[in-house]
Amino acid sequence: MDGTSQPIVRLDAPPDNICILRLSALGDATHTVPVVRALRAAWPDTKLTWIIGKLEHKLLSRLEGVEFIVFDKRGGVGAIGNLRRQLKGCHFDLLLHMQVALRANVLSRLVSAPVRLGWDAVRSRDRHTWFTTHRVAQVPFQHQVQGFLEFPRALGIAVDEPTWDLPVGEDDRAWAAAQLPDGAPILLLSPCSSHALRNWSAERYAAVADHAAGERGMQVVLSGGPSDPERAMAAAIQGAMRHEAINLVGRDTLTQSLAVMERAAVLLTPDSGPAHMASALGTPVVGLYAATWARRSGPYRFLDLCVDRYAEAARRFRGKEPEALRWGHRIEEPGVMDLVEVGDVIGKVEEAIQISGGGDGRR
Repeated sequence: MDGTSQPIVRLDAPPDNICILRLSALGDATHTVPVVRALRAAWPDTKLTWIIGKLEHKLLSRLEGVEFIVFDKRGGVGAIGNLRRQLKGCHFDLLLHMQVALRANVLSRLVSAPVRLGWDAVRSRDRHTWFTTHRVAQVPFQHQVQGFLEFPRALGIAVDEPTWDLPVGEDDRAWAAAQLPDGAPILLLSPCSSHALRNWSAERYAAVADHAAGERGMQVVLSGGPSDPERAMAAAIQGAMRHEAINLVGRDTLTQSLAVMERAAVLLTPDSGPAHMASALGTPVVGLYAATWARRSGPYRFLDLCVDRYAEAARRFRGKEPEALRWGHRIEEPGVMDLVEVGDVIGKVEEAIQISGGGDGRR
């Protein structure tokens, strides 16, 4: 076990209701799912309410055993008023305050709960500890997935490894099947992070994609959201490739993207939400890391498949060993992702193909 199951919050009986506050982002919302699973397994009669972002709710709306309250982060004052109205008259035994951002800290004041469990001081920011009554255990150099599991552990729930069981709709599976050819194993590229300086170059993605297509007979598929940078990246990769690729960028919904990931043999991506979504599904993920540390934020089930150059980046751009930096420190500098070499990524893709058996990854 990575953390501790010694209770920080001592309860005489299972709580009647718990509120979870975790708005974003896609990866962290995915990390929250094992918390829901652990709570449901330990206390099946406890009502769970999750205050979640609008985009993240689209991904997890099929998750059973939890009632969602959706907060539109772009809704301004009106969204805050709407949340206040939805919470009016509600009282919870516990608040799991799982987000440290200032907005979430302010919104937590709308939740009526005598016990407010939040992050430890080291992982807090924006005065997060001012908005809590209890803190999870501080575990040095802990992966984010295990960090999230400190919340049920703080309530005395013994949980070792995470359980996701992400629900994928049959309608989404049918859509994915209609877009993707049968036969050839799929190398899925989700090339963009929400932070541009975490992204690899289109030319390097194309080199790996051409190797997979030419040497391994894989079908390359591009996936991503409808934003202009994502569309431009996909077009640049296609333009640099010698082989054909199927471009689904901006065409699939979040839940359809889960079904595509489910069919893939390998996902290639930087530090991004899809890395964690695919890992949760059991699809091998080759993660590209230099701006951030895979040890903390890599795809949990496939850390050995990551090409991680964070230590080198720390020495080159910060003049320090990585352990000397604040846990979670980002080295988002121009050129940092150039530390990730094509040959190393091809090697990890080859390893991932062996893990997946070279098949289509359908689970």
